Amino acid sequence: MWVEDWTPRAACKSAQPDQLFVRGAEQNKAKQLCAGCPVRTECLAEALDNQIEWGVWGGMTERERRALLRRRPNASWRTVLESAREQSATAPANRPASV
Repeated sequence: MWVEDWTPRAACKSAQPDQLFVRGAEQNKAKQLCAGCPVRTECLAEALDNQIEWGVWGGMTERERRALLRRRPNASWRTVLESAREQSATAPANRPASV
């Protein structure tokens, strides 16, 4: 289920912004904060659909998000990620994911 008002449920809601807008190896620490976040997908879709250039969003760095945007420049990332989430939720556990 997609969460429209996702920010109050974000794992980083009590984090200092400086923790998420870092460079280099510090980005790995920021990404760890996202690892168990219940609204990670919504956060990532927000950053991709709005082409947010700075910070770690949805567990991805600026560079990682730019790579996705280059591959699918006109995608609605909310639609893409919501569909992927639904497919993974209904896929049998023993069936390999399609590539």
